[in-house]
Amino acid sequence: MGTAVTHAPATEVRAKDPGPRHGPDTPPRPTGIKRRGRRENLAGYLFMSPWIAGFLLLTAGPMAASLYFAFTDYNLFDAPRWIGLDNFSEMFGDPRWRHSVRVTLWYVVVGTPVKLLVALGVALLLAQKRRGQAFYRAAFYAPSLIGASVSVAIVWKAIFSDDAVVDRTQKAFGIDAGGWTGDPDLIIYSLVALTVWQFGAPMVIFLAGLKQVPRELYEAADVDGAGRLRQFWNITLPMISPVLFFNVLLETIHSFQIFSSAYIVGGGAGGNACGPADGSMVYTCYLYVQGFENSRMGLASAMAWMLLVAVALVTAVLFWSQKRWVHYEEGGR
Repeated sequence: MGTAVTHAPATEVRAKDPGPRHGPDTPPRPTGIKRRGRRENLAGYLFMSPWIAGFLLLTAGPMAASLYFAFTDYNLFDAPRWIGLDNFSEMFGDPRWRHSVRVTLWYVVVGTPVKLLVALGVALLLAQKRRGQAFYRAAFYAPSLIGASVSVAIVWKAIFSDDAVVDRTQKAFGIDAGGWTGDPDLIIYSLVALTVWQFGAPMVIFLAGLKQVPRELYEAADVDGAGRLRQFWNITLPMISPVLFFNVLLETIHSFQIFSSAYIVGGGAGGNACGPADGSMVYTCYLYVQGFENSRMGLASAMAWMLLVAVALVTAVLFWSQKRWVHYEEGGR
């Protein structure tokens, strides 16, 4: 009878816990590499220094100063005197200020959509292949390069003045309305016409967005029997909605900042800076009158900060609304 051999269970040998390790896991970097990194950072800051200096001296510094002046009585000649919220209370109670707000809102609500509609319509025409396409694109874009200049505003004022091109054209059709720039009710329409004429920049952006729409979607829609209008509503608009949102945001901000064209077409200096009977008195024009013609820089600073807050609120509303109508390629909104 054999002897049974039994094996004792193997004993697990555990290494003693050496405890927490001190010091870096990786060897320290050589001193030469650290010095080279510092030199590269120094070179980067050196190249950025002109922009940093310009931002601090020409943007951040003036903004901080205007915020302080908004709470003071300051006329550019005497030392500013702290008056608290008096500038804001006076501003809200000023009927001309409220009128400038209404004129600006009317200009933004009417001028911006019309400009974008014209830009989108021309972009749809230029997106089709045709002879001389490059020439037409350059010709339609050119007004955006020169439209904001003072010389164009002077020419525009001459075109819409009494007995000028527009007035004579109206009379040829039996309309005796006179020049637009001399009529308090019509001068704002000349400013809208000027901004619509500068549709080249949003047109180019729309054209770039239209080029990104897959042709397969239109081919499938043709097979299903969808017409041009239905294709535009169900394919083109959703696909270019991010581009449309960008143009709406950009042009809305630009419309709030209108000044040079309104100032020149309205008459400029000499007591008629904001047009006849304040017909073209947009917000920035009245801000200029208070700051530089009436020498009330404190009140003008308060108006400038109120404009900044208004534009920020409108921008926030646009970003909030994009969730409902802007469609991105991955399907999100």
